[in-house]
Amino acid sequence: SLKQWYQRRVRGECGLRGGYCEMTNFPQDVKDMLLKLISASLCSSTSGQVAVSCMVKPPTGDARERYDRETKAVLASLKERSVMVHEKLNAIPGIKCNPLQGAMYAFPAIDLPTGAIETAKAQGMEPDFLYCSELLEATGICVVPGSGFWQTPGTYHFRMTILPPKDQLEVFLDKLSQFHGQFCEKYSDVSPLGS
Repeated sequence: SLKQWYQRRVRGECGLRGGYCEMTNFPQDVKDMLLKLISASLCSSTSGQVAVSCMVKPPTGDARERYDRETKAVLASLKERSVMVHEKLNAIPGIKCNPLQGAMYAFPAIDLPTGAIETAKAQGMEPDFLYCSELLEATGICVVPGSGFWQTPGTYHFRMTILPPKDQLEVFLDKLSQFHGQFCEKYSDVSPLGS
């Protein structure tokens, strides 16, 4: 929704939900069907709807200058973290990440050794789930396996946020780099089938 975009893009916050929809040049029967569909789903909270109203009508007068200054600072900070995450992920051998473009998440591809892929499959799990589980166990860092996002078969990813403060992201990325190397080494010669 627009509110989710606003919360994440302008304020760098998640959790408050709200939104609106404007339809122009649609036939009335399509509008009626959409209203029926929307009416059958859960509504966002009142606070979310009030926030959307405030978002689409930014402050005026003296408050507008402060609003613009704070919004610019938040966007600059998000851009800085976005660039840093992209650069540091791509500096890790076996991890590739496209530039982040407006999202609060990075979705890097990870090259996994055959031993990790075979081990995961022997345990009935996706290889990127094994990777994310071991990352959590070894470092306390929680990322989401890409297999939950309909990735291309035979590719492996994880999703991570860029919302933590820059100094915490740097620690995360250093731990990730160390973990990735250890993980690849651990599974480089593994044959879970005993062959």
